Amino acid sequence: MREYRTGGRGWRAALVRGLCRVFVRPTLSWWPLQGVLAPCMALVDVVHRPVPRLRGTVLQRVDGGSWCGELVRPRGGVTGDGAIVYFHGGAFVFCGLATHRRIVERLALRTGLPVLSVGYRQHPVGRLDASMDDAAAAVRWLHDAGIGTGSTVFVGDSAGGYLTFQLALEAERRGVERPAGVVGLAPLLNLDPAAKLRHANAKSDVFLPARRFAEVAAVMAGDDSGAVDPTWSPVNGAVATLPPVLLICAEDEVLRADAELMADRLDGTAVPYTLQIWQGQVHAFPVLGHLLPESRAALDEIADFIAGVQGRRSSAAG
Repeated sequence: MREYRTGGRGWRAALVRGLCRVFVRPTLSWWPLQGVLAPCMALVDVVHRPVPRLRGTVLQRVDGGSWCGELVRPRGGVTGDGAIVYFHGGAFVFCGLATHRRIVERLALRTGLPVLSVGYRQHPVGRLDASMDDAAAAVRWLHDAGIGTGSTVFVGDSAGGYLTFQLALEAERRGVERPAGVVGLAPLLNLDPAAKLRHANAKSDVFLPARRFAEVAAVMAGDDSGAVDPTWSPVNGAVATLPPVLLICAEDEVLRADAELMADRLDGTAVPYTLQIWQGQVHAFPVLGHLLPESRAALDEIADFIAGVQGRRSSAAG
């Protein structure tokens, strides 16, 4: 099922789009992925660490060795039996637990569930295989702790959306329990950049420069020549084996191409899915729940989806 959400033309959305056009896209267009400046992208997460936490949540820090995490619960106890695992975005080169703390907290409050936010290895510390290893290890840790067994939903935005879908596809091989559902917020699902470069949104996206996708894919998953194995792309996997899927993207962003391609692949299967395309928003806008009413509305949609695949009611909190 495909849904178009109109509206989103308020002053807040316009301000966010303008700031992204002026500051974010130019930075992402020219910041080097190699060399001495590349590791400095990690500072994006560092500067977000002082942001105060929401009073309604409690936090447990997790040290997984090669990965780290934050297990966030609603204060006062968990009201549901399931769990959520959240994989943050950032093109595999920046962002982390701190940049995505707000969306994780809000998901915990809206669903009444524990949410494990995963800090996985990124460039230049590790390549895509290392990111996948950490994602799988985090889910195994959660279930070994007796949390969410039998009813865990994977959620991720952008690069984290890649991990969400690829881990669901590789669950059996990696010794991970199959998730009850997967949610991709503007997920990166096709490492081949050709379709994105051809898409009209390659020029209209105020956040992501389409030309950088080839470079990111080559750095994270390319061989000596830079070529990327097509089997690394979730859209080329056995998508008929996926659990129920929710895809959310912005109307004008370039990763709409990946979300629509996944929807096309799912059309020929029995997998229940919903693709929501939101007007007037920027890439991964649900992460901005503290800024935009549309982001909060999208979080409500995610909570309802999670409640549906887990067979329970969603919370109105958050």
